Formats: sequence, structure tokens, C-alpha cells
Amino acid sequence: MKRSEINRYIREALEFWEGLGFRMPPYARWSKSDWQAHAGECKEIFDLQIGWDVTSFGSNEFLKTGLLLYTLRNGRLGSSEYPKPYAEKIMMVRENQVTPLHFHWHKEEDIINRGGGNLVIELYHADPSANSLCDGSFPVSVNGMTRTMNPGDKLILTPGESVTMKHYHAHKFYGEPGSGSSMIGEVSMVNDDNTDNCFIAGAIRFVPVTEDEEPQFLLACEYRSFIR
Repeated sequence: MKRSEINRYIREALEFWEGLGFRMPPYARWSKSDWQAHAGECKEIFDLQIGWDVTSFGSNEFLKTGLLLYTLRNGRLGSSEYPKPYAEKIMMVRENQVTPLHFHWHKEEDIINRGGGNLVIELYHADPSANSLCDGSFPVSVNGMTRTMNPGDKLILTPGESVTMKHYHAHKFYGEPGSGSSMIGEVSMVNDDNTDNCFIAGAIRFVPVTEDEEPQFLLACEYRSFIR
């Protein structure tokens, strides 16, 4: 992805979320020089990759296949230094912008529509031990109520609704056409995007950046590359 695209999409997300009344941490707007000035205080942020994440999953078409999110808090599995057992993210999902089908080997999560448009989630039952999908119906907790789903069924979350995703729930999601962009929250067990995502058809989780302009914001995965 081009740095100019990343800068623009982050600016748009900030405007979108704050238009819905969601306030971001002060350092969500920090520049590279701001991070450099505060680097000595930010070990936890750097280690746990708190911050911006913008990916096209290797598609080169972010608006069709991509996701923008901000990790607000996190821990580290099995760590005595960072024993926090939970994580939280906020996402901007555009109409028809697909996050590819995947499941997690460890993480369980609640996906919450915090406002804006509707979110469509296509659900499947996965076998994490075989890295594959399964046949047959399966239960899912939607708004705290059990619902039986079949592979490929579509769940539509309107603002205020949520679903609990077990680690064996493979899911693909995108904004419902005609409903506008959605602000999506995720409250989960500890998040590790480096080792805990299984994309059924394969995907590049962290994509290379083409530096066509200066970074207005730093991505969480690149703090150590820019800050000394």
C-alpha cells in the first residue's frame, strides 16, 4: 500500500469515528517526532503493538479487500510482564469491503456494531486442528441468545448488536451495501495477529508500504522501524 493511502484512510477513520462520538487516545494522532519524543515511556505500546493497523491483505485493492483498525489495549499470552488477558479494537468497515475468511487457533472475541451501517458476517464451522472448514450446523451466540447457523449463513449486525465468536468460528465480514460504513468494536482474549490467524484461502496480514510521502501516522507494526 502507498503511504499516502494509509495517511488518507486514517484521517477518514478519525473523522468517521469521532462523528459517531467515539474518542481516540491522544497518541492516535502522534507524528513520528511525537513518538520519538515519548519513546522512553512507550515500551508497552511498542511491545504489544497498540495503535494503527491498515491492511489490504495483499490484494492491492484496499477498498475491496482490506481493513482499518486501531488496537486500543492488549496483553500477551503467558507473559508475566503483560499479564492482561483481554484486548480491544475499533474498526472502520466500509460497504462491500471484505475481511477474508479466517479463524483463530486461540482467540475468542465479541464483535460489536458500535454505530453507522450494518455489518454482514458470513459464518462457517472450522476445525482448527486441521486448518479446514467443517460441514453441519453449529450454534452461535448473537446478542447473548443462541442461534443455529449453517455453513455460509449470513449474520447481519445492526448498530448495537453483537456476536460471540469462538476460535472455531471461521468468519468473513464486510459492510452491508447501501447502509454506509460501520464502526465495529472487538473485545477479545489477548490478540496476536502474527501467529493466531488462519486465513482459509491465504492472505498477507501485514503488507509492505510504498513510501510516496512522509508518514502522518505510524502503524503499530512499524514503531521499531521508525523509533530509535
